Amino acid sequence: MSNPGSNYDVIVVGGGSGGVGAAVGSAQEGARTLLIEAAGCLGGAASLRNVLTYCGVYTLGETPRRVVGGVAETVLDRLRDRGGVSGPHRFRGVFLVFDPETNKLVLDEVCEEAGVEILFHSRLASARRDENQIASIDVQDHGGVRTLTATAFIDATGEADLAHLADASVRYGNDGAVNLASLGTRFGGVPADVEITAQMVAAAVEDRQAAGVDVFTKKSSVVTRLPISGDLCMYVASADYDPRDAASMSRAERSGRRQAQAYLAAIRGIEGAEHAYLVSTGPEFGTRESRHIDSVRRLCWADIEARRRFEDSVALGAWGAEWHDRTNYQSTLDLPPEGEPYEIPLRCLMSADTANLFAAGRTADGDRKAGAAIRVMGTAFVTGQAAGVAAAQLSGSGVVDPNLVRASLRAQNAMLDTDESSG
Repeated sequence: MSNPGSNYDVIVVGGGSGGVGAAVGSAQEGARTLLIEAAGCLGGAASLRNVLTYCGVYTLGETPRRVVGGVAETVLDRLRDRGGVSGPHRFRGVFLVFDPETNKLVLDEVCEEAGVEILFHSRLASARRDENQIASIDVQDHGGVRTLTATAFIDATGEADLAHLADASVRYGNDGAVNLASLGTRFGGVPADVEITAQMVAAAVEDRQAAGVDVFTKKSSVVTRLPISGDLCMYVASADYDPRDAASMSRAERSGRRQAQAYLAAIRGIEGAEHAYLVSTGPEFGTRESRHIDSVRRLCWADIEARRRFEDSVALGAWGAEWHDRTNYQSTLDLPPEGEPYEIPLRCLMSADTANLFAAGRTADGDRKAGAAIRVMGTAFVTGQAAGVAAAQLSGSGVVDPNLVRASLRAQNAMLDTDESSG
């Protein structure tokens, strides 16, 4: 079944933090903007993968300062108004914790008020090129296939599916290394006055291992309480899989659910947590890295270490190079110098060989460490917003002028330069 196509100025594929930032940024520029999401809600990992911590919002130094504005600031303000976010908290890094249901509602509101058109339950099926740009895409829903056209496109899929299907230049991971994935798990039934720390979880896992249980992959991660429910959220169940391959992902999903039950048994061994229960897993595994677009200018960790300034800076990053190793399942976090913010150039969001394609969130172009730093959801909001503004301007004028993009982002209350931050 094929339906008549519809034309837009900008089409964003993927409704996570990067996609929301992109769609709202584009719509606020006056572009007719469509946001396509395969699920039935916005939020991406925040809604579908139990990743309930916004990282990258604050610097990692001794006194955290906020370095994201614009769309992200609006979302966070509305979460605070509803009691749906807490923090900043610190566990190696600095992060906010949010209630997922409140977050979904807020993302709906922010997109609707900006005039973004949304298609839920719609999966990208194919894309067609016209020389050096994307001409159209096909989207599959339960009614069949719809062909959609736009002047500019933004890949916020996390896996760079749009870029891949459009034959844009992409790569999987960096130099053979790909960040390990974890399954977000949420546990209820632990009274608010019972303290559960990462160290306590690690000790409980060791006890279960000593008793012969061998399904565990990691001993501990951040352990935090959600606002409103008080549930525990952890990212310990892990798996080495290829997110481009459904069979590989299917094995990981089954393994993750088995691991979650084992971690539940371990938590029940902690005094005061005997009646803990598993609220939810995922429901999708939390892929940290897949494909990246090959961009006009890759962001490198050496840029971050040098605190390099960019004339086309369109966003600030604050998170470190958080690496989860696929060989030993250990994690590390290399901090940016002095825990200070760093600039992200527009060029790392622009496809090197597809003139009307932009990237947001995990699909942005960073090397192994830089990509591990800018992938987080707080930063995805701002790379998305920058990509959205650039795409809207391309749709209107046919060119992308970094100075005009920066001016529009400032008008949308974004922070762009390392001397900008908020207490």
